[in-house]
Amino acid sequence: MTELKPGERLDDTGFGGLKVIQGGGFSYGVDSVLLSAWTSGQLGARPVRGSRVKIMDLGTGNGVIPLILSHKIPGSDISGIELRTEAWDMARRTAAINGLEDRLSFINEDVNNIRIVKPELEGSFNAVVSNPPYFKAGSGIPSADSGRLKARYETSADLGDFLRCAAYLLKPGGSFYMVHRPFRLADIIWEMRNCRIEPKAIRPVVPRKGKRPNILLVHGVKGAGPEMEILPELAVHNSKGYTEELLEIYR
Repeated sequence: MTELKPGERLDDTGFGGLKVIQGGGFSYGVDSVLLSAWTSGQLGARPVRGSRVKIMDLGTGNGVIPLILSHKIPGSDISGIELRTEAWDMARRTAAINGLEDRLSFINEDVNNIRIVKPELEGSFNAVVSNPPYFKAGSGIPSADSGRLKARYETSADLGDFLRCAAYLLKPGGSFYMVHRPFRLADIIWEMRNCRIEPKAIRPVVPRKGKRPNILLVHGVKGAGPEMEILPELAVHNSKGYTEELLEIYR
């Protein structure tokens, strides 16, 4: 039986009874839920299709995105890459607690080293997803917590590094799904095209109607031709709580 370590807790994700280990600076938010729904086609992006599709999550943290995707995309095999050993261990144990070791696997490595340590993975994934650090190193006020710092700031790998890794792992015509921030949009498009991942759809997310977007959902396709669609904004909250579209993700 998998045991929790001091400071950890076991939380219900709200998806099919699946539970995730959290604590010690490793907790997920709405960004991970939105990215999972975006990847599965619930929020307007072209979904991953096919039987036994292979998906890779870059910077997987405690493994919550692969966990949710295992529920939303039945029959998928999902892997995750995570540099922080503590988070990687949480992801590995989360898979075990849910009896998903046959579908979920995790690699404790830097995205910059995958070409060297895992050359057999080149061009082998139908889709790559990522919720990478949003802030450039040296910007803003960094957290004193090392786990939060590495999750939010580009300390060991920047946006371009994540995209180069995604391009390496994707099959031709494979899909890339990412959640990021609007203030990095110019960087996102430039880096995607530099890696031959053509942006195909962007959906802005707003805290509530009338507010500025604070999240972007991005979809691209490796080797595709140009033509990008801007989808209607998604509001997370209304006067009663969560919006109906947000609640639909959990149904």
